[in-house]
Amino acid sequence: MSGSPLIGARAEHPLYGELRQVTPHAAVLLADNPSPMTLDGTNTWLLKAPDASSYVVVDPGPLDQAHLERIASVGPVAEILLTHGHPDHSEGARTFAEMVGAPVRALDPTFTHGSEGLVDGDVVTGAGLELRVLATPGHTGDSLCFVIDGEAVLTGDTVLGRGSTVVAHPDGKLGEYFESLRLLAELPPGTAVLPGHGPELPEAGDVARAYLAHRTQRLEQVRRAVTRLGGSPTPRQVVEIVYADVDRVLWPAAEWSVRAQLEYLRTD
Repeated sequence: MSGSPLIGARAEHPLYGELRQVTPHAAVLLADNPSPMTLDGTNTWLLKAPDASSYVVVDPGPLDQAHLERIASVGPVAEILLTHGHPDHSEGARTFAEMVGAPVRALDPTFTHGSEGLVDGDVVTGAGLELRVLATPGHTGDSLCFVIDGEAVLTGDTVLGRGSTVVAHPDGKLGEYFESLRLLAELPPGTAVLPGHGPELPEAGDVARAYLAHRTQRLEQVRRAVTRLGGSPTPRQVVEIVYADVDRVLWPAAEWSVRAQLEYLRTD
């Protein structure tokens, strides 16, 4: 799950169920699971070199049989990768793996199926590509990004196509998230963001630096709210001040981030 101050209507572009080529090596299928937390839905990414005969699939998405069948219809699948274990990204992975006869690889061994897991620095070779694995904890402890060097980074929920993500306390930690954003900010110019939700973005470094500025600003707002409230305020009390301009349907998710911010202020 992601989280964002924007609650959009159902997507018109890309259309649900239609494969859209985004970069020379990456196409996307949008799952029909829109919500305040998933934006227009989950982006399932299909990666391959132009002359390859099979795909690497990143985040098959929810357990939606129609969506999984659309992915499978595109072509043979060499491997299935997960950016993290939230259900809107991973729930359909094992069923999809059994449909297409491909392994599932993730950082958390709970989600790995039929193959070894992934760790920071791994290089996944498949579909004519080399994907570099970056451990990017913060949104969750098991968050990964996948880099197609010179082209793009698949960010899951670490960076979204619009709005901002949730630091899903207690698994997600703000200090780790800051470090992950700094890592993404160092990617070369011209590296596009292929997110787990929302539209693609042209410059990963610029987006990561904007996220860092936003998180730093929010942290200062939380610090001021704690001083104003005095004592040991509840996360909900802080949310009511700091996130007053955010639709209340997102306040429960905002509480996760506030809990992470309060822990950061206490320990870091």
